Amino acid sequence: MLDTANYTPRLKAQYAETIRAALKEEFGYKNDMQLPKLEKIVLNIGCGAEAVKDSKKAKAAVEDLTAIAGQKAVATKAKKSIAGFRVREDMPLGAKVTLRGDRMYEFLDRLITIAMPRVRDFRGVKPSFDGRGNFAMGMKEHIVFPEIDFDKVDEVWGLDIVIATTAKTDAEAKALLKAFNMPFNA
Repeated sequence: MLDTANYTPRLKAQYAETIRAALKEEFGYKNDMQLPKLEKIVLNIGCGAEAVKDSKKAKAAVEDLTAIAGQKAVATKAKKSIAGFRVREDMPLGAKVTLRGDRMYEFLDRLITIAMPRVRDFRGVKPSFDGRGNFAMGMKEHIVFPEIDFDKVDEVWGLDIVIATTAKTDAEAKALLKAFNMPFNA
């Protein structure tokens, strides 16, 4: 059994032991508080038209995202009614979860070491930064995560992953994620 009192996620320990020093040297920071670090990871599944036809699809997305994240996901609901799409206000259309702390590092570790290598024809991720040091990526299939039982899945969802950092520039954020072995293709 895992002793959670003395347990530190592998990537969190790696950040404290080696990545901080490497970033400080690379960017010439004078203060440790300037060092970029991970703030949060937001996961999102949008069901779209399937959720409009069958409300159980949104519940299935919440359950799958909860299994992937290891933390309870919440259903995302429509803000207003759109008659053309047959969407009513407050109708569940997807799921989201925000990870912080140890769960965030555990998820990032599983994403990089387990899920990404399981993607078919994987050639790395495109560096997609927002100009403020946050990274966003999408996965076409959520079934690449080992927590999802492939036989029980009735629908394959896409998964949006946003990694928010305290980095001021995209170069700092890319260096931080590269230190965590994020497989960038460019």
